[in-house]
Formats: sequence, structure tokens, C-alpha cells
Amino acid sequence: MTEPTEYVLSAQPFVVRRRVRWGECDPAGVVYTPRFTDYLVSAVSLFHEQLLGAEAAHYRKNLGIDTPCKGMSLVFQGALWPHDVFDMAVSIGEIRNASYDVMVKATTPNGQPVFEGVFSPVCIPRTERRAVPIPDDFRRRLQAAKDSL
Repeated sequence: MTEPTEYVLSAQPFVVRRRVRWGECDPAGVVYTPRFTDYLVSAVSLFHEQLLGAEAAHYRKNLGIDTPCKGMSLVFQGALWPHDVFDMAVSIGEIRNASYDVMVKATTPNGQPVFEGVFSPVCIPRTERRAVPIPDDFRRRLQAAKDSL
């Protein structure tokens, strides 16, 4: 049986293990640059599920907010090839009034750097497109995740 393409390897610290699929690579055999964005967003989504519960979208809906991406950055440090395995360690960075940073550091299992990324969601009302303060319970969860490192 083949291992899954992506799964949570560790909850504390939060680490996602991913295996590169052949279809994610260009004809030269290296991962297409846009796929790294998919890797980052997927790791952030899994982290939010742990932070907010399996129904993270329902949690945000009950708070009356959405958390779209305000900003994202990636710094590439190594290449990936078909079937390579890499780990993405996810943590909370700066927590601001209406937005916060989710930090992702990807390495091979033997510790070779692959990429570092920052995903910055912003809290907005579900019915409007304007920033609002992070709700208190959500802020407490973010701070607890940040403090646990």
C-alpha cells in the first residue's frame, strides 16, 4: 500500500508530511513553482483544523467571520522531485489586531531546507469586505498555539 500524499505527522509541534506526486512536476522533473503555494495553503488548512476543530469553517461561521488571505510569501531553498518526501512545520507568528501570520518551514526528513513561507489571513465579516478585530476566543487559541512552541 502506498503512503498517503499528505498527512499530519505530529500535532505538537504541528508537522505535515507530504510526498511529491509525479503530476506536480514539470518536464524537467522538478516541482512546478505554483505547487509550492498549494503545499503552503494545504499545511495552513490542516493547522487551522487542529487549532479550531475539524469543522474550522463552522467555527468561523459561528463567529461571523471569514479569514481570507491578506498576504503570502515564499522563499525557495531547495528543489523537489517526484516522490520526494518533505515535512512542513507550522507555527503562529505575529498576531495583529485583525490579521496574523502562519509560518511554514519545509525540510526534507533529514533536515535539508526546501522552503519557508508565511500565510497571513485577515478577519472580515461574512457579509462585508473590511477588516475586523480577531474575535477574543480565536485570539486566545492563536496565542496558545504561539505560546506552546
